[in-house]
Amino acid sequence: DYKNLYNVRLLCKRLSIHHSIYYYHCNHKTNSYHESNKILDIEIKKIYDSIKLPKRATIGSAGYDFYLPFGIKLLPNEQIKIPTGIRAYMEIGWVLQTYPRSGLGHKYRFQLNNTVGIIDSDYYYSSNEGHIMAKMANMGLENKTIELEASTAFMQGLFIQYGITLDDEVTEIRDGGFGSTTKKPIKQ
Repeated sequence: DYKNLYNVRLLCKRLSIHHSIYYYHCNHKTNSYHESNKILDIEIKKIYDSIKLPKRATIGSAGYDFYLPFGIKLLPNEQIKIPTGIRAYMEIGWVLQTYPRSGLGHKYRFQLNNTVGIIDSDYYYSSNEGHIMAKMANMGLENKTIELEASTAFMQGLFIQYGITLDDEVTEIRDGGFGSTTKKPIKQ
């Protein structure tokens, strides 16, 4: 029953912590600072200040819901890269996998462009602060436009434990996001 499940959950070791990305890490770095940049920075800061941390909807939920930092409107076959404003610390041996919310996927065929997002534990330490991005697409065949308001849950993340082979001797460290492990990694 759920009461016992809840008690077991309280005894479980916490494996991850979600953090918001601080605005000053994301603002525009430019030598020529114009008044129009100042207005844009104020709007961006408001978005980052209102970001909701991922959370589970119920005690039986496996996934942590990620929320839109701003409203979106996607026509059929359009896509958007969404900066979630979230980073996730997790212990080595764990990965955060991200998926679209099943209701949005079913209703609109709203999906991640890479099908499943893989957030490795060492991504947290990247030079971009481990900022989790999601490239989402409206791939529906019914010509439906997707309109979602800010703070709508659009994606869910699941923490999964993984194993490595006995002869694994990797010592490289990542620095970056999408495609960063195919670039030349940093030697430890």
